[in-house]
Amino acid sequence: TLPSPLQVVFLVNSGSEANDLAMLLARVHTQSNNFITLRGGYHGSSQACMGLTSISSWKFDIAPSAAIHPAMCPDVYRGLWGGGRCRDSPVQTTRSCDCHSGECRASEGYLGALQELLRCAVPRRLAAFIAEPIQGVGGVVQYPRGYLRAAVALVRERGGLFISDEVQTGFGRLGSHFWGFETHGVTPDIITMAKGIGNGFPMGAVVTTPEIAASLRDGITFNTFGGSPLACAVGNAVLQVLQEEGLQARAEAVGTALLLQLAGLRDEFQAVGDVRGKGLMVGVDMVASKESREPLPEAQMSQIWEDCREMGLLLGKGGLYGQTFRLKPPLC
Repeated sequence: TLPSPLQVVFLVNSGSEANDLAMLLARVHTQSNNFITLRGGYHGSSQACMGLTSISSWKFDIAPSAAIHPAMCPDVYRGLWGGGRCRDSPVQTTRSCDCHSGECRASEGYLGALQELLRCAVPRRLAAFIAEPIQGVGGVVQYPRGYLRAAVALVRERGGLFISDEVQTGFGRLGSHFWGFETHGVTPDIITMAKGIGNGFPMGAVVTTPEIAASLRDGITFNTFGGSPLACAVGNAVLQVLQEEGLQARAEAVGTALLLQLAGLRDEFQAVGDVRGKGLMVGVDMVASKESREPLPEAQMSQIWEDCREMGLLLGKGGLYGQTFRLKPPLC
């Protein structure tokens, strides 16, 4: 299911381990220590990954192991630019849009902010740009069409690699495609994956090209439990079930129906500001005011969260302000 250049697989035990190894690959291959991330991105909780993560509640006051440059998050609902036709989703924002066909001013605005970051804060040489195809912990944030592909092109002009963090978006969850990067029309240099790869079993992987993998030949990399016979058996079983039971197609059908039903709640209730997502990766952004998009206060969010739990509905929470309910049910 991966493009042909991506042929070398390193097996690890978690998403944090996968992103740690991806950082090492990028640094050794490019001989650069500079990374671009997106504000609101989550990439793990190890010391190295904590630097990539751009949500303060997941950080401790320690020095990062690399030079990290967080770019403006291209959030078409809460960000500076956005409209009603930006997202690859059955549900769009209620923000107005006067873009012409084939044009996305939101994408152009966020790309301009990225270019400004590259001009002002980043050396001429980069290690990598890491991004989730849809931000998970950050609140199921979707980027405007064309943004990610163009951002990767800008990074590659400076010799940087693109790392696609598929820990939450991979393995058919988005429905239309098996991998999140496919929805953006771009091929990564490195892919990291976990969670869905083992269906609850501690397993992760890094996939890259033979050329990039060969950069590690001057040293030894080793993972005690990564790629154990048990882990490989679990991974093979997960892939078999995904294929035999058609779970990717079911994720698209069920997810689209869910999103459209939730959009009806957005239109009915003042506290529901935005509904977004793709397949079975869904976010419901709660607000105190639809006009200002001010997040719903924490006490009210927690009360709704607990009420749902008591009724048997388990929801996740995310977003920079903890204002987004996250729905990521099992693919079944």
